[in-house]
Amino acid sequence: MIKVLNVCGARPNFMKIAPLMRAYREHGEFQPLIVHTGQHYDQNMSELFFRQLGIPQPDLNLGVGSGSHAVQTAEIMTRFEPVLGEYEPDWVVVVGDVNSTIACALVAVKMGIRVAHVEAGLRSFDRTMPEEINRLLTDAISELLLVSEPSGLENLRREGVPDDKVHFVGNVMIDTLLANRAQAEESAILTELGLGPGRYNVVTLHRPNNVDDPAAFGRIADALDVIQQDLPVVFAMHPRTRANLARLGLADRLDGMKGLNIIEPLGYLDFLKLMANASVVLTDSGGIQEETTILGVFCLTLRENTERPVTITSGTSTLVGSDPQRIISAYRHCRTASRDHRPVPERWDGLAARRIAEIIGNRP
Repeated sequence: MIKVLNVCGARPNFMKIAPLMRAYREHGEFQPLIVHTGQHYDQNMSELFFRQLGIPQPDLNLGVGSGSHAVQTAEIMTRFEPVLGEYEPDWVVVVGDVNSTIACALVAVKMGIRVAHVEAGLRSFDRTMPEEINRLLTDAISELLLVSEPSGLENLRREGVPDDKVHFVGNVMIDTLLANRAQAEESAILTELGLGPGRYNVVTLHRPNNVDDPAAFGRIADALDVIQQDLPVVFAMHPRTRANLARLGLADRLDGMKGLNIIEPLGYLDFLKLMANASVVLTDSGGIQEETTILGVFCLTLRENTERPVTITSGTSTLVGSDPQRIISAYRHCRTASRDHRPVPERWDGLAARRIAEIIGNRP
């Protein structure tokens, strides 16, 4: 049996671990374990996702919690090292680009344990983003680099990564979306919020350059003020963003927007239903760029760059940054444009996790 220790710690990781756990069971030659670092500890961003996605409860929860990047990364490393000593896995599988990803990969490699990185090769080419540093470093030390879109292959080739380490497997996030789409349609979230299909917009924000900077957050608020006068806006607010509202002096301003409804983060199924029926989604989340591409929903990406360019070239995403005029102009275009059918990005077919299990299972 192949002992695979799977690391998750933040909300996006959970959607990527779920199809992997199913694929391990189907393969039959794996003994998979889950370590939850506790990087996200809000119930809606952690425990609820495990229940809804059918992920087995973690074998261990490191309970790290929040902190600065240095403190959080160091704490994860300190708590993860004895876990590897006890379990002695053949592989450590890390996903995405959060602090848990690089922290656990680094500990594993230094202990002589092979690392497989799911979503390898993604690059924003913006090293002011902590996630970009995590991606670069994790790819540099991983034995297997499991790529979700063609740009990842190009980036890794340019960086000189040997071809035998790189595999284009597709997108495990889309595995989860396709597996849960029918169940999500049964959600009553639209009724609960008093919304009709296509008659509202959705917003999420969490990146520091948007929610820590009063100027950037203020510009986005300018755009939202205009947009909420056209259609209601549901703002599923990340805990980090909510904590910043009062500190940045924006709480009263947002509260005064009658068409803006600030809600707590939702579980996966409710949020999938909310996104699928939105007119436009405005976000700085990489994962949501991917999900809206499959859902065929217009996505305005509140960033100046993206590590997921296929969501622009083949998907429904448009980069708009935080400039209110760019945001409003792009929004108005979306409101009058038709939702043309676009080809699904290559290998975003719901089978990425099965490919990953086969590759790890066949690795000498």
